[in-house]
Order: sequence, then structure tokens, then C-alpha cells
Amino acid sequence: MAATGAILVVDDDPAICVVVGEALRRQGHKVKTAASIRERAALMESFAPDVLITDVMLPDGDGLDDVADILATKPGLNVIILSAQNTLNTAIRATEKGAFEYLPKPFDLNELTRAVSDALGTRQSAEEPGEVGLPHDGLPLVGRSPAMQEVYRTIARVLSNDLSILVLGESGTGKELVAEAIHSLGQRRTKPFVPINMAAIPRELIEAELFGYEKGAFTGAHARTAGKFEQAQGGTLFLDEIGDMPMEAQTRLLRVLQSGEVTTVGGSKPVRVNVRIIAATNKDLPHLIEEGRFRQDLYYRLNVVPIALPALRERREDVILLARHFLERAARDGLPRKTLADDAAQLLMAWHWPGNVRELQNMMQRLSVLSRENIITAEMLRHMLPIDAVPADYVAPADQLVHAVRDWAKRQLGVGIGQPQRSLHDDLLAVIEPVLLEEVLSSVDGNQIRAAALLGINRNTLRKKLTDYGLDPLQLRLSD
Repeated sequence: MAATGAILVVDDDPAICVVVGEALRRQGHKVKTAASIRERAALMESFAPDVLITDVMLPDGDGLDDVADILATKPGLNVIILSAQNTLNTAIRATEKGAFEYLPKPFDLNELTRAVSDALGTRQSAEEPGEVGLPHDGLPLVGRSPAMQEVYRTIARVLSNDLSILVLGESGTGKELVAEAIHSLGQRRTKPFVPINMAAIPRELIEAELFGYEKGAFTGAHARTAGKFEQAQGGTLFLDEIGDMPMEAQTRLLRVLQSGEVTTVGGSKPVRVNVRIIAATNKDLPHLIEEGRFRQDLYYRLNVVPIALPALRERREDVILLARHFLERAARDGLPRKTLADDAAQLLMAWHWPGNVRELQNMMQRLSVLSRENIITAEMLRHMLPIDAVPADYVAPADQLVHAVRDWAKRQLGVGIGQPQRSLHDDLLAVIEPVLLEEVLSSVDGNQIRAAALLGINRNTLRKKLTDYGLDPLQLRLSD
């Protein structure tokens, strides 16, 4: 039987407190709720929870700020962080503060209840809070899509250990950025980060590059030269395009990983090395193993923690965010400042980005340099994308809405063959407004205060509209 315990749920959205609280009570847990940091602190003076579930953005401050202090005084407590700020920064902060789990909003209720069960099952052996104060500004990864949330969560979990990591993904998805983030946020951040691209080095020179060479080892070896392993001593060695590594070099690499010692080309005395290995590839390594082109034992040695980076077409909701990020970066680098028009943003989302994030970055840099206007429009993009990139009859969603409303109005008016129907304004609102309300509420996880602010109406008006249209904000929140 699953363990039960005392749970404190802290969220300023009453709907979340109700739904989460009832789900946990049905499992036999004792649950109390709070809506602010102040209420949380007051409750914990008389209520000793085994698990604390807390939102980050609370009315009176950041719910993460004092988590480390709470854990210092209550080492048996496990903390689960909820947040609508779905960034790598939030995932890292949650891990730094010693949180047991981080769940981005909107969250799956079953996943939350499983996390509570796991936390209760391990509360007796809870680890000490993680180190506080790691840098988390200016992180290289950008995106808030669900696909990137899994990447962030995995990164957060490997920062406190030295397990080997294999980053998988198409060219241009940002595999080296993942490696840099793990290094710069992890325990080895004060030591070197050394990348090496296997596909960019002649086969006969790979071993010399990796392991170094002695004077006279081959023609042109005029002095002893340290290889990438020695250069990365104490830090991280990033082996990019590992699928292009020759078999003979794979054999030597495996020996180094097993022994922790490097012998230079032409040398005989091994050198002890201490590096973290992060490898990356855009190739199907199991398929290469079947073809006899990649060692299976090396694959298992590298693939301790896999991180699969999504292609940009699999995270289209991040395209506009990334495009504007690259335009801003270009401006910081001294290029003319440009902004993205709405029609251009929609066109960017329609393209399938075979070159992924790198292709998008290059396009934004090119536009920053070449476009004379300050605003980038869809027409400018059409001259840069391949002729067949976007259908010639492509219409941006905003324009589609205008056309749809115009067609609807013409049909209702009968255009010369009848009299206009009564209450056209109300009829149109009855079609459009429920859709708008559903989408806005879903985007803010059912929080009616935030939804009303986005819509530009007060909360009472929003509640009346929800009642009139028969919309349940709880169902909208849990439907994702």
C-alpha cells in the first residue's frame, strides 16, 4: 500500500488548491492549502507537512526564495515546485534549492500525485539541500514548449553528478548549447569546457587531437602537445558528432573511459585524467552498431543519461520567442535593431526549419544586416525562404480570421438576396468569444485573475461570461 502523509499545497489559484487537494485526499493524505508565502509560514507553525507543493509566483513574493531555508530547518521535508514560468532557469533554481521535483504548468494531475507518492517513499533518505547560488543568468537555451521542459528537467537532474551524457538531435538543434549549460551550471564550471568535433578532424589526426602526442611521434610533431583530455582536466570534454569517430579511435576512447588514463601518441607513460564526458550525435547509433560501424560497449558507456533535443518543427511555439531572442542578440552585438511584424512571426511558424535553430538564427542575423526597414515583414521573409517553403496562397492566421468573419457576415446578410438576420453582433460573439475565453484560460492554467487581465476585463465580467457560455475553468485547466 502506498505511503500516506501530510501535504501542504501553496498556490494563489483557488481552483488548483481545490483540485489538487481533493485528488490527494482521495489517496488518503491529510491536506492543507495556502494562497501566499505568509499563509504558508503561518500554517507550518502548527502543521508539519511531509511534502510541500508550492507555486513560484505568489502574491507576496517568490515561492522558491526560502525553500532552501525551509529544508535546512526541516531536513525530512520534500518540496515539489509548480511553475508557469517554464524556463531552464526555473528548473535549475528548483534543483539548486533542493526541490524533490519540478513540474511545469499546466501539469498532469496523475504525474503530481505520483511525485507525492515518490516523495513520501523516500522522505527518510532525503538528501541534503543542493548548493545555493549557482549562476543562472544568460543561459544559452531558449524555449518554453513542453518538448523543451523535458530537456530542462533532465539537465537539472544531472548537474550534481558526473554521469556520462549522450545528447541526441538533428543538426542545428543546439546540442553543444546543452553541453555548455550542463558544464556552466554544474560542479565543474570553474574548470575548462573543451569541445571537439569528430567530423571536422581528419581520421588520421583524431587520436593525436584527443590524447595528445610526443615530440617526434610523426612528421611535424616538433614538441609534446597535450590532447583534449588533458586540456579538459577537471572539467568537461564535449565529443561532438561521436557517430563519425573511426572504429580504431573508438577502441582507444573506450579504454580511456574504462581506465581514466590517457597515453599520448608516441608515448608510453599514462597520464591520469579526470573529465566529464558529454557526447552528441545526429546519427542513429543503434543502426551504426548493427552495421558494425560503432562499438556497442562504447555506446553503453556514453549513453548513461540520454537527452533528446526536439527539432524546431516539433516545438513551433518556440519559433517566435527564438526569433526575437536572436534579433535582440544581434542588436546587442552592434547590428541594427529590428522588430518582427505579426505577419512575419506567423510565417516563421509555418516553415518547417530543416536547419533547425541554427537556420533560424542565421536568418535573423541576415535580416538584421540586410534589411533597410526596422520592421521585418512577411514579404521580406518570402524573398529569403525557398520558393516552395510556404504556399503561395498562405494567409497569416490574423488575416484568416478577418476573411472568415467577412465571409460569415456576407452569408448572414445574404448579400442582396435577403434581409440581414437580427442580432448579428451577438451571434458573432457567441461564435468567437467562447473560443477566445477557452484559449486564454488554458494559457494561464485556469487562473481567472490572469485571464481577466489578458482579456482587458474585470474578473466579475469574466465569471459572468463563463456562466453564460457554460464554460468550466477547472475543465479547461485540466484538459491539457
